[in-house]
Amino acid sequence: MPRRVRIVSINVNGIRAAVRKGMSAWLDQADADIVAIQEVRATGDELRAALPGWEIVHDEALAKGRAGVAVASRLPSVGLRTVLGPEPLDSAGRWIEADFDIDGESVAVVSAYVPTGEAETPRQDAKWAFLDAMERRLPELAAEHPLALVMGDLNVGHRELDIRNWKGNRKKAGFLPRERAYFDRFLGDAGAEVTGVDGSVGPGLGWVDIGRRAAGEVDGPYTWWSMMGRAFDNDSGWRIDYHLATPALAARASGYRVDRAPSWDTRWSDHAPVIVDYALGR
Repeated sequence: MPRRVRIVSINVNGIRAAVRKGMSAWLDQADADIVAIQEVRATGDELRAALPGWEIVHDEALAKGRAGVAVASRLPSVGLRTVLGPEPLDSAGRWIEADFDIDGESVAVVSAYVPTGEAETPRQDAKWAFLDAMERRLPELAAEHPLALVMGDLNVGHRELDIRNWKGNRKKAGFLPRERAYFDRFLGDAGAEVTGVDGSVGPGLGWVDIGRRAAGEVDGPYTWWSMMGRAFDNDSGWRIDYHLATPALAARASGYRVDRAPSWDTRWSDHAPVIVDYALGR
């Protein structure tokens, strides 16, 4: 009989700072079973100290104090992969796949932290390489694991609905037409010819954006707000934190929500947790 498994994605903007600001109290009441974490910015020992009692798999960035992804859970993982693509791609601290056996069903959970990029600079070249690797990996992952979930800070607002000030960001990393076209293909019907917003053409991969499916054709709900100015108070945000699921897993999803803090001064990250319940187990 399936049971509810609550899965959360959150960019913590530094796990030690997030815990100091109140993340632990939030976790205590969130009733989460699996938590995908991005921008850990800590060693494995520091992460385990910050999250006592959780089973943790972690991939650190090569540069100390940068990036870092992890999956924390109330049950042990049964498989682990941290390489997204061959060299020279640097995915260290940005991609981790953990497999779980949940009451007889195999589920693959990915915590991903796509590079921010910067238009027309080498930083953007690194982002293109990462998105290319994701585009190659997603169909492989779906073939290996019919129940698969890619979560995290993907650093792209897919549609105009996903960014409050989309007109002012059309030439900036995070909302470039070429970036958005990757998501057109990720989320296009499997095998169908998809024309991206940038005019490019490629096959759809068939993944499901749980957040957009749940919210419908509305602005947001946003998941990130700049710490500068009054962006949070004015809800001038970006929806860049996702649950992307295979169709089989998307059919099991319910209760999508963005757990936005009640006020600017109660935030423990510049991102909000994205929470979905999945019916899993035989």
